[in-house]
Amino acid sequence: MNYDIFNGDADGIIALLQLRLANPINGELVTGVKRDIQLLEQVQVRPEDRLTVLDISMEKNSAALINALDVGADVFYADHHRCGDITQHQNLQAHIDLDANTCTALIIDQLLEGQFHLWAITAAYGDNLIAKADELATKVNLTKVQAEQLKELGTLINYNGYGSNISDLHFHPADLYRALLNYPNPFDVIIDTNSPFNLLQTAYQQDMDNALAIETKHTSACLSVFELPNTAWARRISGVYGNFLANQQTDSAHAVLTDNNDGTYTVSLRAPLDNKQGAGDVCSQFETGGGRAAAAGINALAKSDLPNFIKSVESHYLV
Repeated sequence: MNYDIFNGDADGIIALLQLRLANPINGELVTGVKRDIQLLEQVQVRPEDRLTVLDISMEKNSAALINALDVGADVFYADHHRCGDITQHQNLQAHIDLDANTCTALIIDQLLEGQFHLWAITAAYGDNLIAKADELATKVNLTKVQAEQLKELGTLINYNGYGSNISDLHFHPADLYRALLNYPNPFDVIIDTNSPFNLLQTAYQQDMDNALAIETKHTSACLSVFELPNTAWARRISGVYGNFLANQQTDSAHAVLTDNNDGTYTVSLRAPLDNKQGAGDVCSQFETGGGRAAAAGINALAKSDLPNFIKSVESHYLV
């Protein structure tokens, strides 16, 4: 049995998209909302199964990975998040790159020697690697208008992945992946009025308008904190709103809190774009926290822990 196991955000979806455009394989799709990252646990692995795992932390899936390898499965693993100690096993192909200026789709792009390079650029934009994506767009002679189109598409695919559960999303990530698989060229998604692009574009603007009306909860020399309410629109926009804020003030960290209505916050933390490090380390200090150097989060931060979180962020970035 073939399993494609991937993060439900732009990077995970587009990483798999490139692989399956290059090498079509029918298999079971295992994915979920962006923060649902312990996906390997959902698979009942059998000997001779083939697992393709994309854009989920090896550190967070280490036990399930070891179990899959011990059972006798072959595993292809590509990611850019905190990995812990990389398991050494003859059945594991691991392509891990923790560079803050890469993402899983760019790792796959290199392995495929640029077969679907425009999709990889789209993913980089969606993962908020704006400078890197701009650089790649310039190298392939895209116009500013074309680059902005890929940036919007990547942002919209990423936006669709955020929510506390699938019901918050406009498309199940597996369904969005299947829809995008019909388009070897991302520009074809944009011009097709029947593609997911138009629906996501309208929904994104509505949610972003709501977020932009929110006032700052906390501001300091190196951190701005915003609190969003316990609503579906807030859960959907939280991650891309954090990216938006990071691009508006590149010398500061930004945290977006979403009220979980149970005494906790879901946290999206963005490192300063001028100092893209430490976000994953800070969030990992808290239970349910993790991520990568430039962007990380906490699934359930107790409201009583918010002062400690703010102190941890500020002590890390204050110079």
